Amino acid sequence: MFYIWMKEFRATLHDQGVLIFFVLVPLVYPLAYAFIYTNETVRDVPAVVVDHSRTALSREYLRKVDACPDVAIVSHCADMEAARLALKERQAYGIIYLPASFSADIAAGKQTQVSLFCDMSGLLYYKSLLLANTQVSLAMNADIKIARAGNTTPRQDEITAYPIAYEEVALFNPQNGFAAFLIPAVLMLIIHQTLLLGIGLSAGTARERNPGHTLIPADTHYQGTLRIVLGKSLSYFMVYILVCLYVLCVVPHLFNLIQIGKPGVLTLFLLPYLLACIFFSMTVSVIIRNRETCFLLFVFTSVPLLFLSGISWPSSAIPDFWRYFSYLFPSTFGINGYVRINSMGATLNEVATPYRALWLQAGCYSLTTCWVYRHQLKKMLRR
Repeated sequence: MFYIWMKEFRATLHDQGVLIFFVLVPLVYPLAYAFIYTNETVRDVPAVVVDHSRTALSREYLRKVDACPDVAIVSHCADMEAARLALKERQAYGIIYLPASFSADIAAGKQTQVSLFCDMSGLLYYKSLLLANTQVSLAMNADIKIARAGNTTPRQDEITAYPIAYEEVALFNPQNGFAAFLIPAVLMLIIHQTLLLGIGLSAGTARERNPGHTLIPADTHYQGTLRIVLGKSLSYFMVYILVCLYVLCVVPHLFNLIQIGKPGVLTLFLLPYLLACIFFSMTVSVIIRNRETCFLLFVFTSVPLLFLSGISWPSSAIPDFWRYFSYLFPSTFGINGYVRINSMGATLNEVATPYRALWLQAGCYSLTTCWVYRHQLKKMLRR
């Protein structure tokens, strides 16, 4: 077993392609993603204004919107056609429309409205524009109610403006940032995908070099299924202990991402996740016939696996077939468990379902790996 482990370890170190997936990709990709989303939120989203009211009250509304950190008013247009042209040419991502009756309706005690038109091709732009306009409209509503109430004390003004006191608390992502939401899931998926591609590339290399194009070389040390599986998996496991330490601990620390999970809990959770990923990759590597095959089969799965994990879209809203299909992949349970532990401070008992599922996957995929390599061993011996 140790002979196979050392030989696999040496093969990894001398194969530039495998080193790229085992070392370079885990080293560079987390930094690239974190750098892209390091600002967390979108600021100063450009917007254009169509103000048909042209009154002091409408100008006050627009000044307050422009003062918000999320929106920057870049132009005042004469009509909606000019505003649409600005959106079409990407000079702005939203239109704020104030009707001619804006101030007159308020003065007459009638309800008025402000229309917001957003470019929905970027949801973060829509979020910034909507939040800024909503906050300004609520603040001006409170001022108008106070002015008309005829109160005599500040306490009466406070009750008039906010009859029900409320406090908004953003749990587990206080800055409402995109990086704190997405990067933890991406980090776990990087571990899954680099193992899948690296082991697949190694399997393709073995098939090209071995007589009969089998996964197992004609070597007397490779005469037992269990020793082959344990030797290879131990080699991958030792490499990825360091990879996980860097990807899941160092990178979040460098970019000040949320890290409130306990190290002991995270370590115990990563153990079955790594084993499940390794044995899953070794099982599916049997379909790899040459070095290039793994790129055609596995690279495109990254985005679907992220969607199926239930992070970008709630798993309860995913059709049953695709939700059950996602349970075949260790990344589904690994991403959900890691996010709860690292970003929400969950204990091992609180992630018992994904934790047990990963151990079950590790056990099942270890058996399928043994079956695959036993079949390959028999094929090699017949030759």
